Parts: sequence; structure tokens; C-alpha cells
Amino acid sequence: MDQVHIYTDGSSRGNPGPGGYGIVMIAVGKNFKKEFSQGYRKTTNNRMELLAVIEALEKIKPDHKVAITVFTDSRYVSDAINKNWMAGWIKRKWKNVKNPDLWKRFLKVYNRTQPKMQWVKGHNDHPINERCDALAVNAALNKSNHLIDEGFEQQNNK
Repeated sequence: MDQVHIYTDGSSRGNPGPGGYGIVMIAVGKNFKKEFSQGYRKTTNNRMELLAVIEALEKIKPDHKVAITVFTDSRYVSDAINKNWMAGWIKRKWKNVKNPDLWKRFLKVYNRTQPKMQWVKGHNDHPINERCDALAVNAALNKSNHLIDEGFEQQNNK
């Protein structure tokens, strides 16, 4: 079975503030590496951390059977999966859960791809994690192509 390693990071300049995510996807044992990033005009760091994982997993073709490992420096994301927080959130019907719009979107792609989540320490000279950080920060700072984080702005304009 093919293996893919996905590295992700999120950033916001202020919390909330302009934000972005960075993704590096690597096909293990093959000469394949892709990078992705996107900025948003107003969001939070946790939303960008989670959105990076979602966007990366959504890029995996539905019919492609692949073993996926996601490397994230976000305890928020890794613990939600590895400590099975989501089971409680679903049981409570997402009551008192931050970012339910993204978690519901994540759950759909998670169920399809079944990735293994691996926490890595951020800002610890891990070259690919540092690259993801640079992509996320640059996306947050490049306001010329920011998107609107509709889920965040709808939740916070009530």
C-alpha cells in the first residue's frame, strides 16, 4: 500500500486575526512532494491548524487506497483524534464544542481516509514542520488573496 506523509501547520496574526495554513504532502519512497497554503482575512490559530489537516486529507482521491500519517504541531488537533475527544463531542451533539463546522467537515474526510495522527513539537528545527510554518505565516501575511473564513465569521457575528 502506498504511504503518504502529510505535514500541516496553521497561523494567525492575532487570535482572531488574519490567518493561514501550510501543507506539505510527501509520497513515501517516491519522488513526489507538493506544498499548499491559503490565507484568510479573519480567523483563529486553532481553526487554521484544523483546516490545514482537512484540506490536505480532502486532496487524497477517494478511490486511492493509501496509508496516511498526518504530522501536526497542534495538540488541539492531535489530541482530539488520539484521545478520542470527538466521540464525546458527537454524543453531546457538538454542544459547547469550538469550531463544530470544521470538526464535522473533518469527520467526513477522516472516516474516508483513516489517517494516523502524529504530534510533533513545533519550532523545534524539524525542517518540514518549519516549512509548513513558513507557508502558513506567509499565507496569513499575504492579504492580497485572503479568503473569508465563513464559519468563523458567521459564528462570531451572531
